[in-house]
Amino acid sequence: MNASTDKQSCQLGSLRNQFLIAMPALSNSIFSHTITYICEHNDDGAMGLVINQPLNVSLAEIFAQMGFKGSTAAAPVLSGGPVQPERGFVLHSPDSQWNSSMAIAEDVMLTGSRDIIDAIATDKGPEKFLIMLGYAGWGSGQLENEIANNAWLTAPADSRIIFDTPIEQRWSSVAQNLGIDLNLISTTAGHA
Repeated sequence: MNASTDKQSCQLGSLRNQFLIAMPALSNSIFSHTITYICEHNDDGAMGLVINQPLNVSLAEIFAQMGFKGSTAAAPVLSGGPVQPERGFVLHSPDSQWNSSMAIAEDVMLTGSRDIIDAIATDKGPEKFLIMLGYAGWGSGQLENEIANNAWLTAPADSRIIFDTPIEQRWSSVAQNLGIDLNLISTTAGHA
């Protein structure tokens, strides 16, 4: 993302290309200990992808369901969120574009079309990628309200955490980048 885009996003209050860190208040929800990467945020709501919840399904199983045989591609499949869990999304490096590719940041793209899965299955996909089923979505003002109620902490996104950090370390890595220990945070917020 270039400086003028960053400035525009900040002026509009957009959380696009930010992480949401699940706070202890969400410990009894499906978002417990999650990191969500915000792909879109505007007056109509927000859409994000959880980047640290692996599913009990392999990439090979997905390829087999789609009719690909003999693919050597291997990667975890993540739960991107509870909305439309049958729908697939790929966060990836910007080395190529596919039918529905959308740049989220300078170093992160989102594609939801089958052609990227075809490319990954034939070892012609992007250098770095995450495959997710489903997404997290919020209606107008809903995410802002949840943040105000201490459900989420926001942090600048970092593509190294998305693509290079082991899944089980992503939640703590984002917090460490902010200089906080999430294990020391209370489930209730004080108000002056």
